[in-house]
Amino acid sequence: MVKEECKALLDALNKVTACYRHMVLTIGGTSDSQNLREELKKTRQKAQELAVANRNKLTTVLKDKTVSKEDKAEFERLWVIFSTCLEILEIDMRRALELGHEFPLNVPKKHLIQTGMSGGTSGVAARAMSVQNMKYEAERNIDVMDLKDLENEINQVGEMMYEMEMKVNVPQWTVEAKQDPGAELKSTISVGASSIGMISVEENKSFCDISKVLAGIVFSAVLIIAIVLAVCVVKLS
Repeated sequence: MVKEECKALLDALNKVTACYRHMVLTIGGTSDSQNLREELKKTRQKAQELAVANRNKLTTVLKDKTVSKEDKAEFERLWVIFSTCLEILEIDMRRALELGHEFPLNVPKKHLIQTGMSGGTSGVAARAMSVQNMKYEAERNIDVMDLKDLENEINQVGEMMYEMEMKVNVPQWTVEAKQDPGAELKSTISVGASSIGMISVEENKSFCDISKVLAGIVFSAVLIIAIVLAVCVVKLS
């Protein structure tokens, strides 16, 4: 039960972190707006809430000495994934801070960068945070006010990572992966190859069936001609 809860929390954190990265890449682009800045704020706050929940769950379990060896290995693997996800979140938060300083919304003469990404981002944020609609209630100078909050939150995430290392020491090189590197890609390729093979086999089968039909028709025609010739020879004789 605890293992499933940890996996569910980690899965939610991965989704929200991926959503945050997607939106950070649109800062300063054609999709940048006051709504985007508020979406970024809500999304990263949701990610931090999930990070705290993940940390509390995994820390409690890994400190429990009654956990079996197999379960502990699985929780350590989840801990490494969680730590990596938290590092990615911190990197994206720092990137958002830098881009926020470079592209303030209240400076009309500042040229935006062409990232190649367009369209709204509220749908992505809403799906990641499991809400139907994103409501925008921020003030007009959210980009200036939010940068200060973002700096504090980056420091909080850094302190959380430091505390995690102090409380639970799980070196990443001691955790064994469940599958070889690139196993997912290999499985996808093998599935694709097998599907292609099945198509080719079906094509060969259909081709063979047509060949058999043609051979049967030719054989029947030859047989009929032979019978006709035999009858004619008998009558002539």
